[in-house]
Amino acid sequence: MSPIQVDVAIIGSGTAGLNALAQVRRAGRSFVLVNGGEPGTTCARVGCMPSKAMIQVAEDYHRRTVLGRYGVDGHQEMRLDVPEAMEHIQDLRDTFVDRVLSNSTDEMGDEFIQAYARLLSPRRIQLDDGREVEAGALVIATGSRPLLPEAWRAFGERVLTTDDLFELEDLPARMAVVGLGTIGLELGQSLRRLGVEVTGFDLADRLGGAQDPEVARCALDLLSREFPIHLGHAVEIAEAADGRLRVSAGGVSVEVDRVLAAMGRVPNVERLELERLGLPLDARGLPPFDRHSMQVGDLRVFLAGDVTGERPVLHEAGDEGKIAGYNASHDEIRRFRRKTPLFINFCDPNICILGTRWNDLDHDRIAVGEVRMAPVGRALIMGKNRGLIRIYAERRDGRLRGAELVAVRGENLAHLLTWAIEQGLTVGELLRMPFYHPVIEEALQAALYDLYAQVETKNEGPVTELSPLP
Repeated sequence: MSPIQVDVAIIGSGTAGLNALAQVRRAGRSFVLVNGGEPGTTCARVGCMPSKAMIQVAEDYHRRTVLGRYGVDGHQEMRLDVPEAMEHIQDLRDTFVDRVLSNSTDEMGDEFIQAYARLLSPRRIQLDDGREVEAGALVIATGSRPLLPEAWRAFGERVLTTDDLFELEDLPARMAVVGLGTIGLELGQSLRRLGVEVTGFDLADRLGGAQDPEVARCALDLLSREFPIHLGHAVEIAEAADGRLRVSAGGVSVEVDRVLAAMGRVPNVERLELERLGLPLDARGLPPFDRHSMQVGDLRVFLAGDVTGERPVLHEAGDEGKIAGYNASHDEIRRFRRKTPLFINFCDPNICILGTRWNDLDHDRIAVGEVRMAPVGRALIMGKNRGLIRIYAERRDGRLRGAELVAVRGENLAHLLTWAIEQGLTVGELLRMPFYHPVIEEALQAALYDLYAQVETKNEGPVTELSPLP
């Protein structure tokens, strides 16, 4: 049987693969889109969207705990129908998946192939139905899956990942969450607010990916008020009585009904036989690639999305797909500037990390401005005046470099700061922007004033927040 001949073969129909496809179509190239497993993006099926649906239900139900201070009677009697809440989350999840499919693969014909692929060479793949595809270029966008230690598989359905959690019809009474990065922290807090007795564990000594020691300390203080958190020790799981599991770490031991494993993700490369590219593979099984062109070595092969493990968030997967798709469908390889990094943990309060990471800063050249959320008027009115904002800038000229924060509506503050860094703004230039009163953004303004006082070169004029007329 003759191979299918195309200009570009894309393996994986998630966010990265679909964005690569858009570029290939724009260039007028022939293609096939090959996908093994369930179609639809990780975000819609088991990631961003169902987790945010659960977070919203949990936050709204948790809000009852402050209603008494407003004089609202009856809030103590409020009860949550957990099966109904889980059905609502699943309905929303299905809506998001259907939207992705209806706007992408559902409208495709023979160009969309439901099959697993393996490489025969850098330009030839074989499908598990026996057919072969020969392409001028390959885009590998096969995504990732939750990491689950092999030994834990013996406990069967009692150990969950995010692939399983949103399928539950009801929630167990007691759970351990192992891994308190973004996913584990978001879901751990939400499960606790939905009535589950949660205990959190992580081998790391900080929560949510925070590196700034002050932000990490504040985050741990706030989140550990909601459920017990144990950091810095490896976790072991063993059988306990009545079908429960015993989870132990660093001298702490709890018995639970289920464990949520949220220890990160691994690339889906095991079927691909990437060694056929003829390049060395790293410990994750990936070949070397350029993060600005997504090209593998000097081959007409490109990686994109969560399979790289570099920036496992949707907007980055989309950008990588666009870069890979563009280069796969053009003769000249172009390198693209990547956007300012932005990571948001949607726990309450939000933990946000943006720009240059704390550990990568030259602290001899950097000034740090900060503000505590306790006195911020709007946050106090909301009953959410907890947290800390820390902003980093070049001490010499005030150029913004990055920030970490744990704060209510941090997702919005983090966007503003990321946009400012992307535009190359200084602290003084950002202070010239209008700040309304009373808003959460006034906390950002206060941190910027604190930072501006440490800047050595101030070229904005005698009144920092106003530009003099000519």
